[in-house]
Amino acid sequence: MSAAKPLLSVRNLGVQFTGERTAQALSDLSFDVAPGEVLGLLGESGSGKSVTLRTLLRLHAPRSSRITGQITVDGQDVLALKGRDLQQYRGGIVSMVFQEPGLAFDPVYTIGQQIAEAVRAHEMIDSDAARQRALQMLERVQIPQAKRRLDAYPHELSGGMKQRAMIALALACGPKLLLADEPTTALDATVQIQILLLLRELQRETGMSVIFVTHDIGAAVEVADRIAVMYAGRIVEEASVSEIVHQPRHPYSAGLLAATVSAEHRGQVLPTIAGAPPNLADLPPGCAFAPRCAAASAQCLSVQPILQRERGAALACWHPVSA
Repeated sequence: MSAAKPLLSVRNLGVQFTGERTAQALSDLSFDVAPGEVLGLLGESGSGKSVTLRTLLRLHAPRSSRITGQITVDGQDVLALKGRDLQQYRGGIVSMVFQEPGLAFDPVYTIGQQIAEAVRAHEMIDSDAARQRALQMLERVQIPQAKRRLDAYPHELSGGMKQRAMIALALACGPKLLLADEPTTALDATVQIQILLLLRELQRETGMSVIFVTHDIGAAVEVADRIAVMYAGRIVEEASVSEIVHQPRHPYSAGLLAATVSAEHRGQVLPTIAGAPPNLADLPPGCAFAPRCAAASAQCLSVQPILQRERGAALACWHPVSA
């Protein structure tokens, strides 16, 4: 973890979804994010990345979810926030760029109306000033012909412009922490790179902290300072980008990297991780990755390894990959 006083501190966070069966979506999750730091959350679909972000923003329905542990952002106990305080926290202190901007925007209001409404919900300014802020934000995220796009409806924008508008909406009230949930998944490769570079540029310009969720190690390398690898609702490894890329210690991290497509793999069969992620409603005893791990022992199958932290890195594994 960073030596600086963290902006975000998560301790022993657990999330259960209840219904016909109980699913343990997150288990004993602990990590920090320092001011101005970008943390990448990496893992397959179903590993708990998006659940983590939605928990930080308190978006889970109380009736169907149970949250334990502690979340502190900028000195506030997030799980204790209610009413107006929770409303101000969402968007004012922590904001989110969703995976599908087409679903995040209301189709019956213009882009400008929706950004202006968000600003007025957090600040005591009139409609003209809020509209001017919306225009400034569209210009800031480099949307061409921003004044014209201000009065456009979501369906009138391309996927890339819609994502830029989503970023403008998320940053409109100057949050200290931005949660980016796979913001480039639905975009083509060229636009993906543009959005990644834009996010990094805005992060450096504003000094905000960012948690960037992805299953693409290439995207994480472009944006993140540190990477936390998640599996079955737990962090299994955490280290700098360089350490994760060049010397992964958890077999799952090594498997993800080995399965990453690059030019040198042209004409070759890509290695894969055998098996599939576990059912969160029926997690196996011991390490959840053990049934898929070639190095698994009897201990792995019966005893859950504890996440051990040392010199800014963390690892939960009985048989780490040797250097």
